[in-house]
Amino acid sequence: MEKPSPALSVLKTLVVLAISISILVPMLVVVSTSLASDAEIREAGGYVLFPTEPTLEAYRTIFASPLIFRSLGVSVLVTVAGTLIALFVTITMAYALSRPVLFGKPMLLAIVLTMFFSPGLIPLYLMIKELHLLDSLWSLILPTAFAAFNFIVMRSFFMALPQELLEAARIDGASDFRILWQIVMPLSKAVIAVIGLFYAVAYWNAFFNAMLYINDQELWPIQLILRSYVIQGTSMTADQLGVQQTAAPQSIKMAVVVVALVPILLVYPFLQKYFSKGVITGAVKG
Repeated sequence: MEKPSPALSVLKTLVVLAISISILVPMLVVVSTSLASDAEIREAGGYVLFPTEPTLEAYRTIFASPLIFRSLGVSVLVTVAGTLIALFVTITMAYALSRPVLFGKPMLLAIVLTMFFSPGLIPLYLMIKELHLLDSLWSLILPTAFAAFNFIVMRSFFMALPQELLEAARIDGASDFRILWQIVMPLSKAVIAVIGLFYAVAYWNAFFNAMLYINDQELWPIQLILRSYVIQGTSMTADQLGVQQTAAPQSIKMAVVVVALVPILLVYPFLQKYFSKGVITGAVKG
């Protein structure tokens, strides 16, 4: 590739800088407001960029609240269990359909069609109801335990693996499960990490299924708390939080946003190195 001109390099730098500022400044405002006092928030008009007297009162309040602590536990449980189940389903199906099996192409076509057609909310709700999954954490896990796009990427990656290696293992008497566990999966750590992150982010950020299927507030995930008390602007009183005394309502809302963001922000840097190798290789070579 030709080296870009100085003008183009400067333009790219300015664009990246503008995008970075547009992302970092709102995050800074959220964190700063969560650390600000009630008087400082009122004086600033609702949002604080640089608090003069930072306080952790909002974080003490939400971590002392059974509502917030329980919702975090629900989100962690749903994310971990859902990601493991989704990875198991995706890996096994992708490996099976990457092999020359009977009815492989019709089944693959049926899976691809699910990317373009959805059953709709009412049939899906009725199915969840008939399965007696309402007010159950399984209603947050099972409906999204498989994504056609993730399946296609993983299948393409499996098909790009050296077939001679798999055939040699089969000649030595290895079963399909042993080939998948001891050969395919160790060679596919990159794509598994990326797809796992995709599923984890989807489960962690999901609130719509909880809004449809969960009526018991004790089973609300943290994202539904965000929607109810932050996006819709509902005030979070001491009785609702289950504490004796609360910090500034705006500080509590921003603190909940920070707590909801931190887990994914902590996981992402450890898996970032797998993105180009996992997604691009799986999509292009297949």
